Amino acid sequence: MDGCRKKDTFTLALKIVTGASVGAFIVAFACFWLYLGMQKRRLIRTKQRFFEQNGGLLLQQQMSSFKTTSFKIYSKEELEIATNKFSEERVLGRGGHGIVYKGTFEDGTIAAIKKSKIMEEHQTKEFAKEMLILSQINHKNVVKLLGCCLEVEVPMLVYEYISNGTLYHYIHDTKMWLPIPLDERLRIAAESADAFAYMHSSASPPIIHGDVKSANILLDDNFVAKVSDFGASKLVANDEAEIATLVQGTIGYLDPDYFSTCRLTDKSDVYSFAVIILELLTRKKAVYFEGPEDHRNLASSFCRAKKDGKFLEILDVQVRNELKLEVLEEIGELVMQCLSKNRDERPTMREVADTLQKLRRFQMQSWTDDKCIETESLLDDSIDMYIGDSMSASFSQEVMLDMKLEGDSYSSGF
Repeated sequence: MDGCRKKDTFTLALKIVTGASVGAFIVAFACFWLYLGMQKRRLIRTKQRFFEQNGGLLLQQQMSSFKTTSFKIYSKEELEIATNKFSEERVLGRGGHGIVYKGTFEDGTIAAIKKSKIMEEHQTKEFAKEMLILSQINHKNVVKLLGCCLEVEVPMLVYEYISNGTLYHYIHDTKMWLPIPLDERLRIAAESADAFAYMHSSASPPIIHGDVKSANILLDDNFVAKVSDFGASKLVANDEAEIATLVQGTIGYLDPDYFSTCRLTDKSDVYSFAVIILELLTRKKAVYFEGPEDHRNLASSFCRAKKDGKFLEILDVQVRNELKLEVLEEIGELVMQCLSKNRDERPTMREVADTLQKLRRFQMQSWTDDKCIETESLLDDSIDMYIGDSMSASFSQEVMLDMKLEGDSYSSGF
């Protein structure tokens, strides 16, 4: 009997322990799910707050009126999946304003996704509206803005993917230091200038890029220039010629007038673009560390060399040898005007683009004329050789004929 009682007691204790354990597990599991649910709701509320804060509701309303727009609002999850949770292996580039990742979406679309670091408060309020306007830019030399993500504190931008990297990398990569054809340099400069001119004068409203540099010009498979990264861009109201803003930009490209006054204008882009022209002509960086300490800024080094009559000395050897002297002088004057400390003395970007196109045509025509002269010279030499060969052949034939006649005479004599 005692054995049976002990067995019943043990069984009862086991049931109690098991029941308590199962109950505790169920309570813990319920608490865990409750916690997850609360976290999920909190995350949803946070995303919604950021979405509204970044102008998402307004953007949705505006997009409904643009029935043909291809602009898309991406969720945070979509971008995380496309970039493998923003993996380091997907990084395309890093800059002062953020990091750019390569993303592949489920439909096979490949895009460049910019994850920005910070944004001004007034920019945040107008962000969605400005992004929709920027997405309407349709120019062959401007990277297409495909969409954005507003569910994060600092909105992320989604651009079309351009495969050949940046102009900065193309010019300055020491690991692949290859000659850059002169016409390609002039073409890239002219294409880029045309894109900025379009933004300044043809877009509605006009757009000031705000961070013009070789790292923000991309090259496609055919090395066609594509202006990118509108993170610092400003839309200009019709009654405004300049915008007061916190100074943004990149050392070496930054307009001194903008730096001292905080007044951003289209002429600020013109100054920065002149530095890109110099990069193409010299293959030196905007700020470099070779040579004396007071000669490490490309723009100031050029101005000093131009005034001292030593402009040719800072040019890339290939440019110095191939570019016509007239074109060199014209480009030198153009760059000097663009780098003027007085922004009112600088040309417009449209004038810069037209001048570069004109100089490129002149250079190409000079090449064509030189080739024609070379061809004519070769033809003259060929004709002289042909005449000489013909005379020699004729003389040889006469000699052979005389020898044959003499041989016949000898034969008939025997």
